Amino acid sequence: MKINYPLSVEKWEVFEVTLPGRRDGNPYTDVEIRGTFVHKNEVKTVDGFYDGDGVYKVRFMPSFEGTYTFTVAGNFSDETAGGAFEAVPPSAGNHGPVRVAHTYYFAYEDGTPYHCVGTTCYVWHLQPQKLQEETLETLKNSAFNKIRFCVFPKHYDYNFNEPVSYPFEGTPCDSSILTKDNFQEYNGRAPGNEWDFTRFNPEHFRLMEKRIADLKELGIEADLIVMHPYDRWGFSMMDAASDDRYWRYVIARFAAYRNVWWSLANEYDLLPQKSLADWERYAAIICEKDPYNHLRSIHNCKPFYDYSRPWITHCSIQRQDLYKSAELVGEWRERYKKPVVLDEIAYEGNIQHGWGNISGQEMVRRFWEAFCRGGFAGHGETYMHPQGILWWSHGGTLHGTSPERLRFLNKIMCETPGPGMEPADGWWDVVAARAAGAGHKQPADYYIFYFSFMRPSFREFYFDDTTEYQVEVIDTWEMTIEERGICKGKFTVQLPGKEYMAIRLRKVTG
Repeated sequence: MKINYPLSVEKWEVFEVTLPGRRDGNPYTDVEIRGTFVHKNEVKTVDGFYDGDGVYKVRFMPSFEGTYTFTVAGNFSDETAGGAFEAVPPSAGNHGPVRVAHTYYFAYEDGTPYHCVGTTCYVWHLQPQKLQEETLETLKNSAFNKIRFCVFPKHYDYNFNEPVSYPFEGTPCDSSILTKDNFQEYNGRAPGNEWDFTRFNPEHFRLMEKRIADLKELGIEADLIVMHPYDRWGFSMMDAASDDRYWRYVIARFAAYRNVWWSLANEYDLLPQKSLADWERYAAIICEKDPYNHLRSIHNCKPFYDYSRPWITHCSIQRQDLYKSAELVGEWRERYKKPVVLDEIAYEGNIQHGWGNISGQEMVRRFWEAFCRGGFAGHGETYMHPQGILWWSHGGTLHGTSPERLRFLNKIMCETPGPGMEPADGWWDVVAARAAGAGHKQPADYYIFYFSFMRPSFREFYFDDTTEYQVEVIDTWEMTIEERGICKGKFTVQLPGKEYMAIRLRKVTG
């Protein structure tokens, strides 16, 4: 048997074995292939997959440096294959998968803190090639280090174009029958769809994994939305056997990429054909088949999923209140004892829907509120466009005023000692935060006081008579940091009496 694989790969990189195998019958339903990887510190068995044209693949992500041996077995072939490779030290920028750290925060597996600044582009990877490349260039020059996008194509307002590929073999409906007025009528059941849900289209998944790899090289996490309700092709209405087959195929193809996160669904509660038992079954498949324990969550429209479920690693929240979002981070932290990621706090834009027309100032305010309260916010942009290209779904270029300010915030986040910020007790009239992870000694070594839409002209402080602080005034909108010297005892910080200001206090040591 001709078997292809590299002789070395970085720790936390994708090791791939390619082998020939059976073409007869249905390789997606009749054939099994799995690889077992052995190192002195770990033994893992993973599912392989059929990649079309008689080609089978097994992918693996080594978690340790050193020599691995492997065997590939199953009824894909009458022969058993095997070999060995060396896992070499990771290169700069390769910090491993993101994990939960200190209950409410994130860090890469090597311990480097991960400060999440996410965005949403639901089907950017299913747009024409030029637009995909434009999206990657925009991301390269942004502060975003996580992007949410779907495996399935999307059918919704401003999203009536056909995708560049489909996940199954078959024929789509005639999109010419669709109008703005009847798209709800055809949701999930437009006439003309002829799909074979037992046969995947490998090209669709190759395109996705290429983009996952592109994001990995940019240091961006790929938050994969595996199911969603915005559908005219019938993918949201498959039976249980087809759903489970799809889940296993997606995991087999994508799990070895260190930057993958699993989002079971976007707005799971808009899928009435799926029961709570279905979602729990999908979660069980992930927990069984993903040997790397990638981050896992599920996203709501209105009612929250029970984020206390043990398989959920973090909260992926859409605001439930018309006005409040980040203001409730503290409540959700206490309720679920997990990281709170506000993946949808409304989008900067000017479309008719209330979730898509907040200002850049309001988007940035919500990010700062979430950060200071110990959570993480998510960005999106929905400005009307002559060609109907809205970042929130198609990608392309950004037109709003928030992304530059979010880059500035990200700089502040990365300067934070420890894993992130947490609420500071004793302050009722300002969003007060202290660096997390340093215990609860008073006074703290590091504070940020964010004034949001309030406009004080000064602020008085008193902690004790001896602790000295380096004082800085931050204009979060103009993106400036003004040093105000070292203060102790009772001191006053003058402010310009305008919105979106903050004060940072850093304890002087040495």
